[in-house]
Amino acid sequence: MSAFAASIRAHLPFAVKPKRASTTSRAAAASSASSGMEESLSDGCKGAPVADGVKLPIVCGEEVMSQKAHGTSPAPVQKNLKWGCSTQTADKICSFNRHYAEHAGYWTSTNFLAEVDRTTETTYYDSVTGKPLFIAPRGRSFEAFEKESRSHGWPSFRDEEVVWENVRCLKDGEAVSVDGTHLGHNLPDRSGNRYCINLVSVAGSPVE
Repeated sequence: MSAFAASIRAHLPFAVKPKRASTTSRAAAASSASSGMEESLSDGCKGAPVADGVKLPIVCGEEVMSQKAHGTSPAPVQKNLKWGCSTQTADKICSFNRHYAEHAGYWTSTNFLAEVDRTTETTYYDSVTGKPLFIAPRGRSFEAFEKESRSHGWPSFRDEEVVWENVRCLKDGEAVSVDGTHLGHNLPDRSGNRYCINLVSVAGSPVE
């Protein structure tokens, strides 16, 4: 296993985290918890074409997640998020968080599965800026997308479903928007990169 893959495994959710979790990951979780995160949140949840030769994911530096007008974001999350997602939970996860996630299976407790169009692609928009972040399913059926997401507890996207104009990853695997929205984590498996994403982070509407 590569050092990069090993560092990603340290950010897996409690439900599937290896027994030998890193000290750094535990310390970060404790720090975030002491900052007032809800107990219902769990530690780490951890499209567009790209130019030839670009290695995915596209990596950014910590400057993307620097403090802005509203935590790491330029503004609060949108008021009326899709699928009945909690605005309060979304605001904490998107803008004031680097380690926590909506609880495993949260996305299945929303209206998502009842409302999403299973016959075509769905575009998932940044809950803060309204920019497109993911388009799925691509290269697979909705049933395959749902099965993988249920298996892991969070909506799971693949490289070809990422709108790379607006999405980046940090070296530790944290997936973020170019505007500083925390999205989730890249947790590679045998099939390649898998972006484990909070539904509340991608429940926005497009902004003209």
